[in-house]
Amino acid sequence: MQKEDALPISGTFLDEISYDIPHQNWGYDEWDKDFQAMKSAGIDTVIMIRCGLKRWMTYPSKVLSKHQGCYMPSLDLVRLFLSLAEKYSISFYFGTYDSDHFWTHKNHEQEVELSMRVVEEAWKLYGDSPAFKGWYLCWETGSLSASPDVASLYSRIGKHCKELSGGLPVMISPFIDGCKGVSQYSAEIKNANGTVSTAQHEKKWDDIMSTIKGSVDIVAFQDGHTEYSELQEFLAINKNLADKYSLRCWTNSETFDRDMPIKFLPIKWEKLLLKLKAAKAVGFEKAITFEFSHFMSPNSCYPQAHGLFKRHAEYFGVCSNINLI
Repeated sequence: MQKEDALPISGTFLDEISYDIPHQNWGYDEWDKDFQAMKSAGIDTVIMIRCGLKRWMTYPSKVLSKHQGCYMPSLDLVRLFLSLAEKYSISFYFGTYDSDHFWTHKNHEQEVELSMRVVEEAWKLYGDSPAFKGWYLCWETGSLSASPDVASLYSRIGKHCKELSGGLPVMISPFIDGCKGVSQYSAEIKNANGTVSTAQHEKKWDDIMSTIKGSVDIVAFQDGHTEYSELQEFLAINKNLADKYSLRCWTNSETFDRDMPIKFLPIKWEKLLLKLKAAKAVGFEKAITFEFSHFMSPNSCYPQAHGLFKRHAEYFGVCSNINLI
């Protein structure tokens, strides 16, 4: 019998242009097998985390090749993902391009201009796919790093995406500046420079949500940066603010572990379950994750992910065949 005390994971990011986890070098057959596993596990939504990063990209973009000198990919992953999303009746969200200049060089206007060209190109190329169901704004920000420029970026590009696509939903996935917000390039697991309070977090995101309302539809905060004992309080704040501004509230329940110096390995099942119970307790509507294919898939390069897949399937009763490895 399916448990009702926690939210099952029903969405995942697709991370093929990554900062800090290894590529699995999959082609069509491997991705097909993984989409089958996703579907069997109850996943109905996939979010491509970004269409490009710096000079790497997921599809043959003329805009990025011309303006950013990006390398042409050997495989059009966007077309591949859309074809598999269509095959398995899964909704696909297109993630925007990250030049990395927004954070390092503060070229805010340049980032907006380039991003608008990219989403226009993407919609022209792929907007006719019945699986294309939304947009993801890939710039991640926390309570302390969020600024009026970030809110403006979300508002302007989100509005443009919605106007292009006839109102398809736009999603963001910010984070809580908790004690586990440390660099992935460090062996440290705790932030020694202080963290945001619940009051600070609430004030900052009250301001931002009031600005992005109408341009962003879904806010899916990452849930891994705080202590487990603090998480439910932060989740409740996120849900109340989203309700206040008529935004949909999902949780991005990370399936990798931030509690060890090795960055990053699949999370312990009991930790994931605790987080999914906290999201259910405060009334979240959906749990997505970063990220199924590496940290929770029976096809992952990490053996620990295979067990996490089975534990989730057993608990929620979402897979009739948990022996997909």
